[in-house]
Amino acid sequence: MTSAVPQPRSTADAEGTAVTRGPRRAGGRRSMAVALSGGVLGAALVLLAAGKTWQHGFAGTAGAGVAVHASGGQVTAVPGALALVGLAALVAVFAVRGAARRVVSGLLALCGAGALLAALFAVGDASSLDAAAAAASGLTRATATGTATTAWPAVSAAGGALLLLAGATAVLRAGSWPGMSSRYERDTAGTARRPTARPARAADGEERPEDMWKALDRGEDPTDAP
Repeated sequence: MTSAVPQPRSTADAEGTAVTRGPRRAGGRRSMAVALSGGVLGAALVLLAAGKTWQHGFAGTAGAGVAVHASGGQVTAVPGALALVGLAALVAVFAVRGAARRVVSGLLALCGAGALLAALFAVGDASSLDAAAAAASGLTRATATGTATTAWPAVSAAGGALLLLAGATAVLRAGSWPGMSSRYERDTAGTARRPTARPARAADGEERPEDMWKALDRGEDPTDAP
């Protein structure tokens, strides 16, 4: 009759499992570092570009009128807003687990895609620059002339692409990433399983006075039977 008692795993099996888990954990840490650094850098680029000049021109005859310009935030506020949401989603990826983590990762990817598209579509929009020209000339129907676009919209688009990459990496690999609360939960479980130390007894079985004081300091009742 075959025994139902499970046999202990061999040393070779344990070593094989450890070798398999090692590369998997290392790969998870690498992908987590890529997503975290890429997401933070991407959001920083988008927010930096939002305060820089995207378009410039003249209110009046090109070269003879008043120089006007429009910043990224004036041209479109969408990339900056999505970058802030993306940063919040990036932090939340490490605070949640399971299906919630994939949902937040998808939100991060959408923020990156939205910031990228908004920066690209804003390149040909001269309405903000025309508004600046009208304000400078005092004419409501004035338009900017001699307009040009700087490199900052491309910087903002690159930041959005990095956010998109971070979100896509999180969607695909976040299941192997550790959570922010994993160590706390492990320490709490270990503390709960740790047996309460009993005060040492003298050789004759009687508790010494100093042992009783130590037990009181630990919050124990030295009169309880072990």
